Amino acid sequence: MPETTLIIPGFLGSGPDHWQTWMEWRVPGARRVTGIDWEAPILDTWAAAVRREIMQASGPVWLVAHSFGCLATIAASQGLAHRIAGAMLVAPADPDRFSPCGLRPDGAGTVDTLAARLPRHELDMPSLIVASSNDPWMPIETLVGWGEAWGSRLVDIGQAGHINTEA
Repeated sequence: MPETTLIIPGFLGSGPDHWQTWMEWRVPGARRVTGIDWEAPILDTWAAAVRREIMQASGPVWLVAHSFGCLATIAASQGLAHRIAGAMLVAPADPDRFSPCGLRPDGAGTVDTLAARLPRHELDMPSLIVASSNDPWMPIETLVGWGEAWGSRLVDIGQAGHINTEA
């Protein structure tokens, strides 16, 4: 069965110079998840789109997510281990920066964040987290905790910002 590499961009999407776009153009069987409003980071909506794409694939799926796309990927993957070959989660966004309705204002506290909606146990799929020690969207100390909970291998690539075009 052919493998699919599903690209899941983060908040605001991945433009033409982003590493995810480069990967999409060069990896056979790669395609970007569709049906997402990249400017509205709503976990349930994004996770439903990712889940739909996983289920429509004819063979094993590799998930390649960035930023908020990592949170949607983790939410979508629950119960689908039999369809997923593995996940590469690059620069996951801090779930405390988002509510179920989208991006939270700075200083809004931690009430009603996405952290409670994400698993705090080992994921049912092999996963690799690629992190940066100076990512403004997730402190490395916080990410280490999430990675340990998810049973993910963590690779810190040093000071690479949010591992996106701007960084």
